[in-house]
Amino acid sequence: MNLHEYSRKRDFSKTPEPRGSVKIGTGAPVFVVQEHHSRHHHFDLRLEHEGVLASWAVPKGVPESPEKKHLAVRTEDHPLAYADFEGTIPDGEYGAGEVEIWDHGTYTLNTWEEDRIEVVLQGNRLRGRYLLVRFKRAGENEWLLFKAKE
Repeated sequence: MNLHEYSRKRDFSKTPEPRGSVKIGTGAPVFVVQEHHSRHHHFDLRLEHEGVLASWAVPKGVPESPEKKHLAVRTEDHPLAYADFEGTIPDGEYGAGEVEIWDHGTYTLNTWEEDRIEVVLQGNRLRGRYLLVRFKRAGENEWLLFKAKE
């Protein structure tokens, strides 16, 4: 994993987003869900993995019940420092708009495979087992995100 794509898309002299670097965290891995009021309102799910935050844009938000499955589009990895980021990305910059932390916490990793990720989230709002499954028919970066039945 690296942050080349993340850095390529940003002008750090204009955006308050953290530069960050690939850095292995200590302790339980973190997750964050950020509400992003941009041109297209969405939520970003970010899971600490191999020194970065693996990231998905989730247009309808993280489902809180097992009956719902939401599209999650894989985006570029973000630095671990992004887990604490809230602020306004200026107009004209990639991702322009307001970013707010909607939920955060730690997670337990059950499975991280090429086409399937299973985690147990321990957040303020989100708690329980969640799955990300690659939605191959929809495209290379499309996944389905859902809460597993307990």
